[in-house]
Amino acid sequence: MKVFVDQDRCVASGQCVFAADGVFDQRDEDGIAVVLDDSPPDDRRAEVQDAAAGCPAVAITVEG
Repeated sequence: MKVFVDQDRCVASGQCVFAADGVFDQRDEDGIAVVLDDSPPDDRRAEVQDAAAGCPAVAITVEG
């Protein structure tokens, strides 16, 4: 699984951090999401997919 965040689309809601802490975080200066682990283990797939589904800006892509 590969995880991407389109930082130009991100609206800094932080929902991804709540759904999959450790995979996502937010920049201190503006709250924009960053990917901490772009290849999380499969046992975190549900969390990552929940983060993508809950992103109000549809800024998260999950491949594989």
